[in-house]
Amino acid sequence: MGLTPPLMLSRRRFSAATLASIGAAAWPIQAVQAANGEDARLMALFADIVRKEDALDPLTAIYKGGAVNVAAFRLLFTGAQVRARRSVVQSALAGLRRIDRRKLSPERQISYDVFLADQKQSAVWLRPEMLALSEVRPFTHFGGLHIDFPSIVAKGGPLSYTSEAQYRGNLALISAFPQVLDNAIARFRDGLDSGVVESKLTVRNMVAQLDNLLAQPVDQSPFTSAIREFPETVPEAKRAELARLFTAATADQIFPAYRRLRAFLNDEYLPAARDQVGISAMKGGAAFYREAIVDHTTLRLDPEAIHQLGLSEVARIQSEMDKVKRALGFTGTLGTFFEDIRTNPRYHPKTREELADGFAKAARTVDALVPTYFNRVPKTKLLIQPYPAYREKFEAGGSYNQGSPDGSRPGVFYYNAYDLPSRFLTGIATLYLHEGAPGHHFQISLAQEDTSLPDFQRFGGNNAYVEGWALYAETLGFDMGLFKDPLQHWGTLDDEMLRAMRLVVDTGLHAKGWTREQAIDFMLSNSGMGKSDATAEVERYIVWPGQALGYKIGSLTIQRLKKQAQTALGARFDIRAFHDQVLGSGALPMPILEAKIQGWIAATKA
Repeated sequence: MGLTPPLMLSRRRFSAATLASIGAAAWPIQAVQAANGEDARLMALFADIVRKEDALDPLTAIYKGGAVNVAAFRLLFTGAQVRARRSVVQSALAGLRRIDRRKLSPERQISYDVFLADQKQSAVWLRPEMLALSEVRPFTHFGGLHIDFPSIVAKGGPLSYTSEAQYRGNLALISAFPQVLDNAIARFRDGLDSGVVESKLTVRNMVAQLDNLLAQPVDQSPFTSAIREFPETVPEAKRAELARLFTAATADQIFPAYRRLRAFLNDEYLPAARDQVGISAMKGGAAFYREAIVDHTTLRLDPEAIHQLGLSEVARIQSEMDKVKRALGFTGTLGTFFEDIRTNPRYHPKTREELADGFAKAARTVDALVPTYFNRVPKTKLLIQPYPAYREKFEAGGSYNQGSPDGSRPGVFYYNAYDLPSRFLTGIATLYLHEGAPGHHFQISLAQEDTSLPDFQRFGGNNAYVEGWALYAETLGFDMGLFKDPLQHWGTLDDEMLRAMRLVVDTGLHAKGWTREQAIDFMLSNSGMGKSDATAEVERYIVWPGQALGYKIGSLTIQRLKKQAQTALGARFDIRAFHDQVLGSGALPMPILEAKIQGWIAATKA
């Protein structure tokens, strides 16, 4: 479970001096007033850098409601784009050196520190030795533009199709996509030359995805979805021409480009791909993994320490599972109950409609209780939908795709209805809390709707915060009464077990030489998840090293901060105010979030 790309998570590091300064109590009003001029200079710098970043990142700009930039799109996966990104980072760091941080308001001090650390970490990933490990692997089966782009250009996605001009602009973007795929092939070839390659498992999965896309008739392809029904705002006289152009672009440009990519991956790249799935088996992989841990947790943690934390959490959760198993009337061992959970029809949906109804019911329950826990709620609506058929086989149990900043396009919670015997009725409540409300939908929507924040705080983030908040949101189900039903209580323990197992499996795969089968067996032995889910999860960890670590690391941090606040404030603790503090500055790195909450505790006690 997680966010659907292309929401990109920023990379950040932090100094002790930075953390100490953020943790200070609120400034006197005179200091805030004196800081306004410097605040304005800082915000102007942010706006300038964001403008430059958006010019180089056309897909994120589209998701933010911006215009289609075809020229920038054509530069994806090229050396020119890398050089331009490096220039922007250097410009940002130089600009920050001209700002007097001491004159900033408390809110902008947080912005300054996060932005500085973000840019420094971006500079790390733009070093030649890091680019040599990342840029030559442009696609994977979990995060590749080859499968994301059809959803981007399909009607109902982030692109608008309300006028003839928009149709033509989007057509230009579609027509540029073959160049982007060819750019990616060139980067893959660079990896072949240097010996930095993906695993055979990943390549075979990408080939299968391309086969699924190419199997779709042109008139049923996502690339032609916009011409199957035109809005009234598109002149009738132009519709036949637009339909012809979109059909021709799909048949004569897109499909041939996909065939070129498939032939390259299957015939040239696959024979040279590595047999071992862990990133440490890749040339330079051990260094890459340690940097990926920083990237996704905002902390420099030792892989072995993470592995041991995961094992201890697995043991703790199994103890709780044993109690719920007995409440469900099962007298056998936990291992036999795992097998019963997998095979007993009682725990699985019989139809897609049963799964859909379960999520709708959970949504109604949560909506009624939200005012007790939150002062602020998103204006962006939330839809609940199954994955499209061409994606569902390769997806996890659920994910979230953010809506538009102005709330005009809703957020979407996707659930997986593929292979129904492997889906569970027990996990409905906790999955909705995580991917929907108050998990990803609240955190992402509230941030991007808050125009007082700089854009990088509205739209950026880090994995430990984003996924940590969503996992923390699951724990609210206890107070909400969603887990009084032993079936749903089991479901939340099973999902918590998933996040604990991720600490073990991710480090096992990428630092300890585990095989794919070893990782799947560990997950099946320590939870009741189905084999399809376990396989999809492990194959995701294989191609996204370190990402799975952020959930538990972030959630444990937020839960610890909540306990600190409850203990320190006693009767003055207000869960709604606590959530305001956690969610009120966008996605903060864990050390900065901790310093902010401690400052809030001190100010509340004063």
